Amino acid sequence: MKPALRQRAAELGFDDCRITAAAPPASAEHLRRWLEQNQHGEMAWLARNADKRADPQKVLPGARSLLCLAVSYAPENPPDPPLGARAGVIARYARYADYHDILAGRLKSLTQYLAELGGADTRSLWYVDTGPFLERDLAQRAGLGFVGKHTNLISRRLGNWIFLAEILTTLELEPDTPESNHCGSCTRCLAACPTAAITAPFQLDARRCISYLTIELKGSIPVEFRPAIGSRIYGCDDCLAACPWNRFARAGRLMQPHARPDLSAPDLLELLQLDAAGFKARFAGSPVLRTKRRGFLRNVAVALGNVGDAAALPALAKAAADPEPLIAEHAQWAIGQIQSRR
Repeated sequence: MKPALRQRAAELGFDDCRITAAAPPASAEHLRRWLEQNQHGEMAWLARNADKRADPQKVLPGARSLLCLAVSYAPENPPDPPLGARAGVIARYARYADYHDILAGRLKSLTQYLAELGGADTRSLWYVDTGPFLERDLAQRAGLGFVGKHTNLISRRLGNWIFLAEILTTLELEPDTPESNHCGSCTRCLAACPTAAITAPFQLDARRCISYLTIELKGSIPVEFRPAIGSRIYGCDDCLAACPWNRFARAGRLMQPHARPDLSAPDLLELLQLDAAGFKARFAGSPVLRTKRRGFLRNVAVALGNVGDAAALPALAKAAADPEPLIAEHAQWAIGQIQSRR
């Protein structure tokens, strides 16, 4: 049954498929302490579903197995394109159409195949980065990869440029062998983090993470972190890019047709002038829509404050008068930064 299941997953475009039991992850206690320390910041949904994350049975009673799936989004040409002085940086995963939409249909098909294998009584639930699971810990237990010191999953076959998805099912399947950690003495990811968000190996304070600050945080970015953001306007890849296991990364065959070259090095001044309709049109079908215009232009203003010159001042002055206070505040800060460099 497992070979047929893996074959079907590969036919659907998944780069790996592993299985573990639908039992609580060993890291549930670590999650509880992390939440108690408020290191999740404003991501209240993490605390809201903490009990389910600690026990898959609370997600699907009677579940017996969990399929852990991986899809690579490694680029065909690993080096990033040269960035101009006014170019913004968007995290690699968001330089494609939204992966939630791309994987959803394939997960539905694989779930249907599980029903064919297990019979009419089989119940299954699929998730793509949306389920209440400690998915990286469960993926390590399934043998898909190991959780690195940057707290992301690393596959020895695929590197760490991977999307994760899960199917929780009542069908009993033989578990795969768990993966062990292979970070060794390497600390490149810790050294690479611009804001020291990786406070120790395997410890992340999300409140300091640039991905959190530019995507999850809905309000003002703390002034102390703004200079470290540089020209990043959506997410951050520095800890992922530093991982030496990426030398084994393969180009993502499923994601490549959905690449968005226009998001590789977008012009910051053009982005700052987007109105609500322009923002929706520019990022239609992209994960960037998640930040909404107010959050995204907040990020663009910070980036211009860090890398912009006098040529950016007229656009920033207009943004400083934007009816949205969040954009106006960060544009005013950016003007001050550029003027101080002059």
